[in-house]
Amino acid sequence: MSNMDIRDYNVAIPQGTLFARSWRPEEAKAGSRVPILLLHDSLGSVELWREFPEQLARGTGRRVLAYDRLGFGRSTPYPGTIPFSFIGDEAEINLPLLQEQMGFGRFIPFGHSVGGGMAIMMAARYKEDCAALITEAAQSFTDKEIFGGLHRARELFRDPEQFARLKRYHGEKAGWVLSSWIDTWLSPPFENWTLAGELAKIEIPVLALHGDHDEYGATEHARRISTGTAGPARMVIIEDCGHVPHRERTEAVLETVKAFLADVP
Repeated sequence: MSNMDIRDYNVAIPQGTLFARSWRPEEAKAGSRVPILLLHDSLGSVELWREFPEQLARGTGRRVLAYDRLGFGRSTPYPGTIPFSFIGDEAEINLPLLQEQMGFGRFIPFGHSVGGGMAIMMAARYKEDCAALITEAAQSFTDKEIFGGLHRARELFRDPEQFARLKRYHGEKAGWVLSSWIDTWLSPPFENWTLAGELAKIEIPVLALHGDHDEYGATEHARRISTGTAGPARMVIIEDCGHVPHRERTEAVLETVKAFLADVP
């Protein structure tokens, strides 16, 4: 098994710092393969990716990077209420600082859930920097499944044990994290939200992964992602799988991603 160089970063941004981590296998040090940037979901963090980043780095022979968005995990608390523009802001504001301070240029955005929307924004707005795009359980528009899942989640986290699990990863920021997910997505600006316009700008290879039993969005999201871009795209529906394919069906995700990236520099 190849050696793995794992490094932590504190990326300086105007509002504080973003905690980040890099996994670089031995073969990635000698080569020039484009790294993968992981973008977490609405309750996620670097730690909640668990073993997947290292497995992905080993499987693809690429450097893998992940970070806690502002307000999440070990990053600085968010100063106030998250704006409606937060999905696009991640591409516009934080991406250039991550590139500069973590030492990467071209990259492959790999986003889970809302992180998939952020990955789409990055691919649409930084065409020269993105070599390929991977979305996993991403939402590309709002539908009844999303809203139903949010209402069920609100009830779930009324349970003190469930909320305690959230605090394990986000500390005293856990209440803000939960509100920034549920309350933001249930607010009026999101009623007719769609990424169709951004998808139409994408010309690079695209892989859209989705579980067939995803509780936060129908497989129609993956279909629209894969058919809405101008470049070569592939949709993969993972059987017997919910909203977190990289944890529920890890081997299937790793093999699919490895095959997809085989021809990407």
